[in-house]
Formats: sequence, C-alpha cells, structure tokens
Amino acid sequence: MIKHKSSLLIVEPSEIIVRGLQSILSETDDFNVLAPLSDCSSLAERLSALAPDVLLINPTMLITQYRSQLATLQMQRPAMAIVALVYQYVEPSLLQSFRTVLDIRDHANHVRTLLRDASVDNMPQEDMSSTGELSDREIDVLMLVAKGLSSKEIADQLCISVHTVSTHRKNITRKTGIKSVAGLAVYAMLHNLT
Repeated sequence: MIKHKSSLLIVEPSEIIVRGLQSILSETDDFNVLAPLSDCSSLAERLSALAPDVLLINPTMLITQYRSQLATLQMQRPAMAIVALVYQYVEPSLLQSFRTVLDIRDHANHVRTLLRDASVDNMPQEDMSSTGELSDREIDVLMLVAKGLSSKEIADQLCISVHTVSTHRKNITRKTGIKSVAGLAVYAMLHNLT
C-alpha cells in the first residue's frame, strides 16, 4: 500500500524558521513540503493551485484583510488543517481560528506529530467514518474549547500535553462532525456542557 504524504505549505517571513521547519520535516516521509511563501499576497492563488492538506502560517502576518481571507478559506476548504506558527504574543481570539497551534520552541518530534495529527487525511478511513459518544476527557476538552481556551491553556488546566489535547480535539471533531470552534461551542451549549 502506498503511504499518502500530506502536502504542507508554510507561510512565514523568516528564512531561518522556514529552513528549520523544512529540515525537521525532511526527517520523515509523512510530508511533501511545498515551496514556502514569505507573505500572504499570493496565498489564495497558491492554495487554489496546490490544495495543501496543511497550511502552517504565522498569524502575525494576517492583517485585517487576510484575517477575513482565512475565514473564507476555512469555509471553502474545511478539510485543510490551518495551523498557527507562533513565536511571539498573538491575541487568543485570533488563535481560536486555527485547528491547532505550533510553538516554535516545541521539540522536533512534537512538531512532526502535531502537524501529522492536524492533517485530516492522515486519519484512517475507518476512524473517520466511525462515530460514538464523547469520552469524559473529550467532554472536559470540549467544555474548555467552548470557553475559548487555546490548546495550550487546556493542556495546562487539565495537566496533559498539548499533543494529547490535539488528539482529543481531533476525536471530538471526528465524532461530532464539527470542525470550527464556534460550532463546537454551539454543540456544547445544546448538550448542556457549558
């Protein structure tokens, strides 16, 4: 069986960071790292032409014009994982727009795992189609997501790793079929979990 490589597009102005990420990701066969962008000016065209599985983007590059573009992209391409690449303060409200957050200080293995988990295409087909009730821990994570906490804040509050939070969030999305934070907040309210 041929293993599917997730295509990944990096949008980051720092060449040092881009090359570091490319080096880390070249150590695994999980990713096809596309030619990076240093700004958002041609992002829409590149996404349209390349259709990456994962978009890794520095959220500080998203000025008002591009923030609305990000929301549009999420609606048009719900299967594409949009991951925030963070190494300075970013408004928590902006980070809620992303599937997950990659901190530049994360260990190389964690970077690869986080990006692998962020890609919906890496989830086995039988897992994607299965549904079920949320576990107690998934409910804990869902309630904190609905309150607007980031994955890191949830990890700190529940005393678990950010990777574990990402896994729970992926399972919640798979089981509920809801990918957006706003949708999960509505789901939590409708099920009296808030």
